[in-house]
Amino acid sequence: MAESVIKIRKLKIAFGDKVVLDEIGLDLFEGETLAVIGPSGTGKSTVIRVLTGLLPPTSGSVIINGMETNNFTEADWDKLRPKMGLVFQYSALFDFLTVGGNVAFGPRQQKKPEDEIKKKVETLLELVGLPGTEDMLPQELSGGMKKRIGLARALAMDPNILFYDEPTSGLDPVMTMSISRLIRKTQKQLGVSSILVSHDMDSVFYAADRIALLYKGKIVEVAPTEEIKNSKNHFVDAFINGREMDDIKKDDGDG
Repeated sequence: MAESVIKIRKLKIAFGDKVVLDEIGLDLFEGETLAVIGPSGTGKSTVIRVLTGLLPPTSGSVIINGMETNNFTEADWDKLRPKMGLVFQYSALFDFLTVGGNVAFGPRQQKKPEDEIKKKVETLLELVGLPGTEDMLPQELSGGMKKRIGLARALAMDPNILFYDEPTSGLDPVMTMSISRLIRKTQKQLGVSSILVSHDMDSVFYAADRIALLYKGKIVEVAPTEEIKNSKNHFVDAFINGREMDDIKKDDGDG
């Protein structure tokens, strides 16, 4: 079995009496894409906030690239974050920079040689299917193009872990599938390990190797994609088929 690049053990996130994540456990294995699905407000994006050091655990353990992060200082996170890329829901490109400047931003912060940066920008724009767009500005790009540039920027730091936070949100079905194919292409060509947070089941079924359903702060089920498609778990079946999950009795959840 592949090594775990991320290990989450009994992770709890609570704000006062409100429990967002209730002692969840999850692994991200080397080279895989793991999708985390579930209704809005169930804690999916909270997982990414914890894994990127933006939110400390209330309790539990998070190990990334073999390092226990619970007692990390901000300086420790600053060393780890370059190995993790984040593709935002809304691209979050810098409007004052060109496409090339956006992709080059991270390597320039690390003072990489300019000729090396130029080559990397060209290579990554080719990878995401937008060669020759270096001089364009973000306002000249479509929503799908912005998402692609956001991925190129995330890859510019050569991360071994990628987080996708609703990467197909707001896109039409054709562009949604294009982004889904790009997630797969990135995984195959670069070997990165990825966590994909999404509501879009077509995208998830195409891009993910395994799927975890998060519901009311708990992992209901985690399994390979084909098993999830045919799951007998009532909560999983309801979610992927667009039915109301709150109507299911708790003791029916094991299916």
